[in-house]
Amino acid sequence: MTRGTAAAPGEERVDAFTHPAFFYHGEDGFLAGVGAFVRAGLENGEPILVVLPESRERLLREDLGALAREVTWPVAGVFGPNPGRAMSAFREFVDRHPNGRPRVVGEPVWPGRDTEEVREVLRHEMLFNLALAGSSASVLCPYDVSSVPSGVLEEARRSHPTMLESEGQRPSPWYTGRRERDVPLTEPPTRAVSLPYDEETLSAVRGAAERWAREAGLSGARRTDLVLAIAEATTNSVRHGGGTGVLRLWVEGSRARAETRDSGRLSDPLAGTHRPDPFSASGGRGLWMINRLCDLVQMRSLPDGLVIRMTMMLDSPGVPPPPRQG
Repeated sequence: MTRGTAAAPGEERVDAFTHPAFFYHGEDGFLAGVGAFVRAGLENGEPILVVLPESRERLLREDLGALAREVTWPVAGVFGPNPGRAMSAFREFVDRHPNGRPRVVGEPVWPGRDTEEVREVLRHEMLFNLALAGSSASVLCPYDVSSVPSGVLEEARRSHPTMLESEGQRPSPWYTGRRERDVPLTEPPTRAVSLPYDEETLSAVRGAAERWAREAGLSGARRTDLVLAIAEATTNSVRHGGGTGVLRLWVEGSRARAETRDSGRLSDPLAGTHRPDPFSASGGRGLWMINRLCDLVQMRSLPDGLVIRMTMMLDSPGVPPPPRQG
């Protein structure tokens, strides 16, 4: 095996960014691909970050044995359903190892993820190619073909430049390299609270949002987090989105929703997924904070302006909320 990015037997390692999709069948298939990818990295002394559903993480830990101690495993559930938060963590991990040819394993779709989450995950899969371009990282995305819908697998083929197979990586003939234009989100329900805002009304709108969040059932830190995210989004509207906007608030099932709409534009599709430089005059802190605070963030840059939808899961009796990421 040559010095480079080996992910499976027969694959030659290269010192450039790779982002393969790996379609597997069952536990044996998972270990044959993901296990080999991780072991090859350990043999090369490369830093490795692994983010998997609980059952798959347990399987891989058992297979690695003592070697599992050399892998970085985030706290279970720390990213929640928000792919923007996961992308931020992946980018920070890669940045911490500029000369170490880091490897990342992230299983994006598993049973139990709802359609909305999956749609946002697939959108971010294409963005990974832009986020880590120029790095020497290798990001492996496993998909269980026995549980993942065929439509999701088709999207995975289009968003990954290569496919990992038993013989190694090969270029994906379905990959186009083009990011699709943003598709509008579904409209908020007519019962949604609508609050127009400008610079003079920001404080009053934040107070109204806090009262709404309390009545919606959010408690403690989660209510504080959502209100802070709303404050960041509305402030961004005033500063960068034409000076005015509209905040809409509603509850949808087990989710509390807050959405801002303004006439602004978002030129950087990766905005909010990288820790901003605190000394930079270009800003970026607000969107990054929103991604860290909320369970799901959906940003759409549309012809008529910018939409930021923030979701926080409502507290359920006897069920602890997802861990907060510091």
